[in-house]
Amino acid sequence: MTALKQYQRLEASGLWRPSPDAQRRDVVVSMGDATLTITDTSDRVLAHWSLAAVARANKGVLPALYFPDGDPGETLELAASEADMIDALDRVRRAIERRRPSPGKLRVYLTSGSAAVLLGLAVFWLPGALLRHTVKVVPDVKRVEIGDALLDRITRVAGLPCAAPQAQEPLRHLAARVLGEDRRDALVVLRDGVRKTVHLPGGRILLNRSLVEDPEDPDVTAGYILVESVRRMGRDPLEGLLRHAGLWPSLQLLTTGSLPASVLDEYAESLLLEVPPKEPLDQLVKAFAAAELRTTPYAYAEDMTGESSLPLIEADPRKEEGSRQVLSDADWVRLQGICGG
Repeated sequence: MTALKQYQRLEASGLWRPSPDAQRRDVVVSMGDATLTITDTSDRVLAHWSLAAVARANKGVLPALYFPDGDPGETLELAASEADMIDALDRVRRAIERRRPSPGKLRVYLTSGSAAVLLGLAVFWLPGALLRHTVKVVPDVKRVEIGDALLDRITRVAGLPCAAPQAQEPLRHLAARVLGEDRRDALVVLRDGVRKTVHLPGGRILLNRSLVEDPEDPDVTAGYILVESVRRMGRDPLEGLLRHAGLWPSLQLLTTGSLPASVLDEYAESLLLEVPPKEPLDQLVKAFAAAELRTTPYAYAEDMTGESSLPLIEADPRKEEGSRQVLSDADWVRLQGICGG
């Protein structure tokens, strides 16, 4: 954004809302070279918006209301006192409009220009830097869309998710207990396909039915879910997809917001065969302690002899007091029938 050099690192206060039904939050908005970064008052990053995709919902009206193009449900409100930031954002939008000779050529010019710029960056930066940038700026709504597309492809091979009506509420209780209330709908149980667990972009965790039907103790199932969650913290599922796809699909996602169907097909197949890496012992123990879960049931499920998982058994943070209840006995019995026997 060469027209806005005087605004580099400009900051302002605002009100951000990730979705129409969410509560507005006080945030700090920072303008960089190509992105708008939204952080909370503790300096935690909440969202990254591409400057080229910022749209205004109420032109000429204050407070100014902005949203990322394609996701009007996520909004950023700037008061009249933040005149510098409002002026900078509106100048970005006007600069983009001036580069639109005709509506029919918009996509060609923007895509070609973005691709040229990003190709130049890819030559001078390491490909890994481009991948990390793409992972950082892809919005949550797009991640969910990609995750849904992958799930659709996986279920073509593995069959429809198990969905016995009496097991749906226990499944949501299990997700809330291990992952938190905001992820009550994150779990999907499949009859076949995945080896044990798989994390999709957008937050869904796929479970093989054996992790629900075979254990006698719900602590085992909870342990596998928790370990998959820890694995996600170390490696974003979208990053795994883009590393598999390579440079050009990553550029296509960054510039057009979509991935080739062939890339999604190939990655869905690879997920069915994926052997997940083992996570560091200290990270697992810390996560189990925070979730108030025993590590021992999970460790013996991984190795019934306990030989290879002995460090996890010995480091059990809830060895004395046991786990905080995962599910009631009635819920556990209902959940084990989720695939209909």
